[in-house]
Amino acid sequence: MEFRSGRHFLQIPGPSNVPDRVLRAMDKPTMDHRGPEFGELGLEVLAGSKKVFGTEGDVIIFPSSGTGAWEAALVNTLSPGDKVLMFETGQFATLWQELAEKHGLVVEFVDGDWRHGVDANEVEARLKADADHAIKAVCMVHNETSTGVASNVATTRAAMDAAGHPALLMVDTISSLGSLAYQHDDWGVDVTVSCSQKGLMLPPGLGFNAVSAKALEASKSNGFTRSYWDWQAMIANNASGFFPYTPATNLLYGLKEALDMLFEEGLANVFARHDRMAEATRRAVQAWGLEVLCQNPDEYSSVLTAVLVPDGVDADHVRGVILDNFDMSLGTGLGKVKGKVFRIGHLGDFNELMLMGTLAGVEMGLSLADVPHQKGGVDKAMAYLVETAGAGS
Repeated sequence: MEFRSGRHFLQIPGPSNVPDRVLRAMDKPTMDHRGPEFGELGLEVLAGSKKVFGTEGDVIIFPSSGTGAWEAALVNTLSPGDKVLMFETGQFATLWQELAEKHGLVVEFVDGDWRHGVDANEVEARLKADADHAIKAVCMVHNETSTGVASNVATTRAAMDAAGHPALLMVDTISSLGSLAYQHDDWGVDVTVSCSQKGLMLPPGLGFNAVSAKALEASKSNGFTRSYWDWQAMIANNASGFFPYTPATNLLYGLKEALDMLFEEGLANVFARHDRMAEATRRAVQAWGLEVLCQNPDEYSSVLTAVLVPDGVDADHVRGVILDNFDMSLGTGLGKVKGKVFRIGHLGDFNELMLMGTLAGVEMGLSLADVPHQKGGVDKAMAYLVETAGAGS
């Protein structure tokens, strides 16, 4: 491979950059996962995880990707043949729907244009129409990583309550946890799904379920067989900080350090910093004369920005030019927006100078790839960051 000086810019919307502190925390010998020192570590990371989820209930940590955490949420609460209500907000909502159908669940999948989030009015209408309560769960993606659209969880719960419907609420926070404000308990979520490699600033390998008392009760009598994904075994062992099988020990070292970093900065400051980086990015995109994929400003994601390229331009060609010339990776378009968008990740351990390097790489790449655009996006972003210096950082 050709030698490249400096660090690679990993600006996809996850896996995010792993901070040096987290890398160093994982870079030590693996301890005995049945010994007393591990029990202390387990209790500490479980307690810290609850704070990030905004819950006093159980948080379960699996050695898995987010896909495993999706599956765990479904097989612990539902039964084959149950009906679930899901929303086509993008590629990852679609993949969760496909996983549900493979398990024999009946999915009522609400079509979407990949530019808007979950419509609370649609939630309420469909649940009111379900007089027999055949729908057992409403599943939604909080932050759709493929589109840069963040749906409103609190209004979805309010719609469910307005409909007087007993369905469980399950929320995918795989790309939002630790980056966007989230409250599992206050928002009335029954199962929150997440993973390690986004806002938690870790490598891939940990999946999470935060579980309400209602969901836990459902898991005691539902009809799916499971072993590895069983909440009950995990919760019983977690009471003393241990796991029923071999945990991802060194990732848990990293999780402890990542949680320490989030709490040292303060979660409110973390969220404000993400909001600020995202707004600066959108100002750059608008100055370039390009379009943000998300069409509702109330649903703009502070995790990533998906940028539409002009007709006749291949977004993956633009990404390739930027990678070849500036050693920076941007997110590809997925599913229905393949070749139509590139995605700028601005999440995790990320600051102003990293953002300016990212946006400068994009602006130079637009020129090299002959993409019709206006100059000055970097200047607009920089002006905003100067104007708001000291806010959310």
